[in-house]
Amino acid sequence: MTLRPTRGWVSLRLDEVWRYRELLWFLALRDIKVRYKQTALGASWAVLQPLLTAVIFTVVFGRLARISSGDVPYPIFALAGLVPWVFFSSAVGTTALSLLNNTSLISKVYFPRLCVPIASVVAGLVDMLVSSAVLVGAMFLYGVGLGPRALLVVPCMALAAASALAIGLWLSAVAARYRDVRHVVPFMVQLWLFATPVAYPTSLIPEPWHLAYAVNPMVGVEEGFRWALVGSDSDILPLALTSTLSAAVLLIGGLFFFRRQERSFADVL
Repeated sequence: MTLRPTRGWVSLRLDEVWRYRELLWFLALRDIKVRYKQTALGASWAVLQPLLTAVIFTVVFGRLARISSGDVPYPIFALAGLVPWVFFSSAVGTTALSLLNNTSLISKVYFPRLCVPIASVVAGLVDMLVSSAVLVGAMFLYGVGLGPRALLVVPCMALAAASALAIGLWLSAVAARYRDVRHVVPFMVQLWLFATPVAYPTSLIPEPWHLAYAVNPMVGVEEGFRWALVGSDSDILPLALTSTLSAAVLLIGGLFFFRRQERSFADVL
């Protein structure tokens, strides 16, 4: 096979990613193993991180700030918000640096570079599934039952993964050329936390601003996650549609931008 550099705007060639799916799964499995290699608690971090953060949120926002969580106990409200958020923040951080962390592979072997950021997101989904099981256990302890709409948490997870991949594609392509992106990402994610209804409900935002607020794709994820699991009273449909549209635009734009920059990765990394 002859490899030729592309000219102008390029096609996404997603079929190529499918042909290299075995490599993608290998990269995802490797990322999971590396994440917990030589750690004292191993995969328990997937449980402890949202759990301990929920305790802090409960004390600071639930007890001291007295933020209302409606009919849902605040610890469950916080944990239901943290499960998708911890996944998103971790996936964005690892995806943004995924090309830099695979420099030796990218500079020597040809394969669809999209496999690298996608694998980072897939690896993070394992942690979210584990922490979701912990959330369900906590709900039973607090007497919060699951209804049939709990199945709709799956599309919410998919939207969270698409949002993380979308942001990660933009950041990883920029980070390949500008290495100080690694310092910007943690600060950006920290600010993003306060712009997302993790510790507080969307009802605290004035209603005329709800749709503009939902341009942040994680708004739809957070409210959808809570609506599916703990019965949030939010008017979820407009928020979900706006966030889904925003995530789709970011993802499609990120895919084209990533493919556009891909031709220079081997030279700049």
